[in-house]
Amino acid sequence: MSSSTRNLVNLQDVHVAYGAREVLAGVSLGVSDTQRIGVVGRNGDGKSTLVRVLAGLQEPDRGRATLTRGLQVVTLDQADRLDSASSIGEVLAAAAGADEWAREGRLREIVDGLLGTPGNRFSDGLDTRIGTLSGGERRRVDLARALLEAPDLLILDEPTNHLDVEAVHWLAGHLSRWRGALVVVTHDRWFLDAVVEQTWEVVDRTVHSYEGGYAAFVLAKAERERVEAIHEHRRRNLLRKELAWLRRGPPARTSKPRFRIEAASALIADEPPARDTAELVRFATARLGKRVVDVEEAGVSIAGRRVLRDVTWRLGPGDRVALVGANGSGKTTLLRLINGDLDPEAGSVERGATVRCAVLDQHLDEIDPDLRVLDALEEVRRRTTLPDGREVTAGMLCERFGFRGPRAGTPVRDLSGGERRRLQLMRLLMAEPNVLLLDEPTNDLDIETLTAFEDLLDDWAGTLIVVSHDRYFVERVCDDVYTLDTEGGIRHLPGGVDQYLDERAAPVAAPQRSAPQKGRPRGSEIRETRKRMERLEREMERTTSRIGDLDLAMAEAATEPDQLRELAVEATRLRHAHTAAEEEWLELAELLEGGSP
Repeated sequence: MSSSTRNLVNLQDVHVAYGAREVLAGVSLGVSDTQRIGVVGRNGDGKSTLVRVLAGLQEPDRGRATLTRGLQVVTLDQADRLDSASSIGEVLAAAAGADEWAREGRLREIVDGLLGTPGNRFSDGLDTRIGTLSGGERRRVDLARALLEAPDLLILDEPTNHLDVEAVHWLAGHLSRWRGALVVVTHDRWFLDAVVEQTWEVVDRTVHSYEGGYAAFVLAKAERERVEAIHEHRRRNLLRKELAWLRRGPPARTSKPRFRIEAASALIADEPPARDTAELVRFATARLGKRVVDVEEAGVSIAGRRVLRDVTWRLGPGDRVALVGANGSGKTTLLRLINGDLDPEAGSVERGATVRCAVLDQHLDEIDPDLRVLDALEEVRRRTTLPDGREVTAGMLCERFGFRGPRAGTPVRDLSGGERRRLQLMRLLMAEPNVLLLDEPTNDLDIETLTAFEDLLDDWAGTLIVVSHDRYFVERVCDDVYTLDTEGGIRHLPGGVDQYLDERAAPVAAPQRSAPQKGRPRGSEIRETRKRMERLEREMERTTSRIGDLDLAMAEAATEPDQLRELAVEATRLRHAHTAAEEEWLELAELLEGGSP
């Protein structure tokens, strides 16, 4: 990397408070012009405050935030500021600039990736007025605007909200090639692994920095808690389970070299699989019987358009399935059909006699705003029995989902969107359903709440149907993936989300020449490959340690531009060396797996 690498933003001993509540205390860190950073933490712990300070939109109460002179910062907030009277084309043209708009190179890639073919998605194509768009469509336009401005520092707050799996996949690929600095606040763990090179956790009024995406963050946090001998057993056990699942989960994630570190193996040596599928199915059969929901050749039209056509789908006790597909393909319609909120025009839907469905949809329940959190929960039920047979009170469930101590007495009207979502989820669980229909359940939930929810679902003996763009959540809690195709039918995908994306990309992919087949490596080649992988692992451990030291040094040198520049150049060089070593390790691992007996 050239010596032009520089720090764009430096925070030195930053403190921010809202009234008597301090959310950031003594935070010192920096963002260089090549970094891709993910920001995680509980709702309300200061993530949005941190990025507002980084963007220069909020002054700290104490300490100093220094932005490089002339720095161009573009932010994507959770609420857009688009002019409803403008057209899509006018918004994008203003963002791209006249010259870029005329050339249409980068513009076309972004428009196609996020908006599809505008003539098909919107009634008047790029001339469609912003005021006529849905919330999800406005979100896509606002995201396209932010990308087209191509700033020095791009700050995105929950960019995957309202995107389908395909659009999330495109966005991850686009941002992995982003040339400027990037800060992303997100709960989407697959997205973190795909995009960022460093993870910041905002917790207890400070910021902890970890190299790598979510998988590396889980490992490093679990190890940090072990070293510091933290005695919060419940949270630590959740981390152990999460780390164990990451190692046993999808191959693309488990093959990462950071999980060969001995400390990780020691942490999860005795950790059982996340769930006992056979036992859960046995319990589910006892609760539900053999029939749950049978959909036979069902058809549904909405506003004259056939959404579902000849759908036949049989759901059994203990099935844990995900539905994926483009926005508008009929996923929510199928959930309404299964729940009985919608009758089919053709075919039939039959439910078992003991079926009790519960739906978590994309709209927040209308709960009396004057109720307090605990009262709103006890309004459903004071006690409930968890799948493992343990009885818990409404207060205990509040504790489990982050409403600890006085927070359980918070009036509903004072809750954030994420907190209302948590309350909605708890009310759903208190009703003790045996069939759960989850429509985009991860929206507005922080990672800690998601892991608690996943932990509870690990023991949940019932039938589960998930519609979600969150690939990590789908892979974590579901055993099978289905898709609704363009003809309105349903189809099983043995290869999961990866198969769905491959099939969606196939019609437009450029023809590939078939590569010559390589022979299986011989024994001597396997031994040499393993030795090289071990050397690469040691090299990556050294660079990771050195990068951490440099990050601390840069924070301390925030007021010394020359020293800061030298440190940033060295840190960037090491990050590139680490990335190159990791890519080589993955290539060798793939070669080794192909030659393993």
